[in-house]
Amino acid sequence: MDIARLWREQPSNLRLEGRWCEQCDVRLFPSPRYCPECGTGKLAAIQFSGRGSVLAYTTVYDAPKGFAGQVPYVAALIQLDDGPVLPALLTDVVPENVVIGLKVEMVTRRIRCDSSDGPIHYGYKFAPADLLHHL
Repeated sequence: MDIARLWREQPSNLRLEGRWCEQCDVRLFPSPRYCPECGTGKLAAIQFSGRGSVLAYTTVYDAPKGFAGQVPYVAALIQLDDGPVLPALLTDVVPENVVIGLKVEMVTRRIRCDSSDGPIHYGYKFAPADLLHHL
């Protein structure tokens, strides 16, 4: 198996994995070694559903290196239905149609490509939930 395929197929690139604190019941993403709420190291692995809603967002028109070909794009804070708030890029949306409270689901997409012959970086993005259920 080649290195690029091995990286693409890493479970953490295909789903949202975090931790659940067995002591104070908080759900955490990304996965810390210790709970930031109570300090315990008693954390269990958890897979989040990937469903949530847009809590805040901005449309990016002047992108950093590696993202220029994607402008305009929407960067958002997503409140997961089953846990934490996390930053993410939105996909399959028209920026003008994004609103606070938009229901979204995690999808695996290309994040960026370092060059025309460089590695392609995959990861999570979020797409409108109603779009995914109509496909």
